[in-house]
Amino acid sequence: MPSRRRAIAIAIVALAVIGGAAAIWGQPDRQQRRFGHRFRNDGPVPVIAALTRRADVPVYLDGVGTTKALNSVTVRPQVDGRLISINFDEGQHVDKGYVLARIDPTTYQAAYDQVVAKKAQDEAQLANARIDLERYARLAASNSIAKQQLDTQTATVSQLEAQVKLDQAAIDNAKAVLGYTTIKAPIDGRTGIRLVDQGNLLRAADSTGIVVITQLQPISVLFTLPQQQLGEVNRAFAGGPLPAEVFGPDNKTVIERGFLKVVDNQVDQATGTIKLKAEFPNRQLQLWPGQFVNVRLLINTLKQVVVAPTAAVQRGPNGTFAYVVKPDSTVAIRPLTVSQQDETQTVVARGLQSDERVVTTGFARLKAGTQVTVTNAESAPPATAKPAESQRERRPGRRHRHERRSDASLSPRQ
Repeated sequence: MPSRRRAIAIAIVALAVIGGAAAIWGQPDRQQRRFGHRFRNDGPVPVIAALTRRADVPVYLDGVGTTKALNSVTVRPQVDGRLISINFDEGQHVDKGYVLARIDPTTYQAAYDQVVAKKAQDEAQLANARIDLERYARLAASNSIAKQQLDTQTATVSQLEAQVKLDQAAIDNAKAVLGYTTIKAPIDGRTGIRLVDQGNLLRAADSTGIVVITQLQPISVLFTLPQQQLGEVNRAFAGGPLPAEVFGPDNKTVIERGFLKVVDNQVDQATGTIKLKAEFPNRQLQLWPGQFVNVRLLINTLKQVVVAPTAAVQRGPNGTFAYVVKPDSTVAIRPLTVSQQDETQTVVARGLQSDERVVTTGFARLKAGTQVTVTNAESAPPATAKPAESQRERRPGRRHRHERRSDASLSPRQ
């Protein structure tokens, strides 16, 4: 009997504890339903809106490319010999014709002097032969000598004239070879790292060379675009050079501007892309051969089209739309047809007119016909006020009573 009474007492205490807990847990739900309903429907929804406008919008095509020098030359010796001087600094800008280095010219100078002397000798013989020819011609006129002797002397003069011409050709060749001992820059450009040191024996057959000269101003960029955009590029390119821009590492700052020069004559079947070449003045040397860059090509400009902030364009099951603020401060859902879009602005082909207000922030509680309070995007505060703070400003007395009763167990938005 005592054990039965003890079991009944324990059961009564358990039921009391369960009932108290249910009462405590159920109270916040009732407060939540009571106050939350009031907060959700109390007053217009605060939103940020911006005006649509008409503007000229450029149409760009983006590609990734590689910077390439217009001209790059490996300077090699054209004759064998010892390198006796180097007259440039590594990384120096040199003009075409600048003397870069010299090879020992001693043997080539001697060869040149030899052919010059040989020509002088043959010219002396030619002069004497011409005097004899004149003498024989006078004698032959008076029949003092045989005509065969005159013909022989004429042939001798012709032979010596040919020999002099041969000597002149040998002189020109020796002079050219002698000139190769002075190594000059073939183009304007910047020298690279020196590939050989002074005092080394150079050979014309060597492939290493002395230095590489690269032209940096102007410079070209080779980039690719999908083959689907080839038609647009060709149509635009037919009207004249197309402006091109190169972006810096942040992909936002334009570091160089130039023009499209060449569209390749075939599509790469392996990648489905077309190769293009643009040229840039590179006055500040922001571009360097071998550098990977992002290129933007201007192919068109849309004139006076309706532009809206991209943040205002929403997407739903039926496509794109925007919330338009009407004069009575309610919102309407407007379906849109978008023709072009980027991170900041959208070109609207149909659905919006100029100078309409579209919501850019505060979509969570919006539907067709919702009453709103609008803040312009240009004057919006850095951070949007919390709904609880807005309720406190509208009803300070009642909101404080709610806080005292329920803040310990629920959020004001509940």
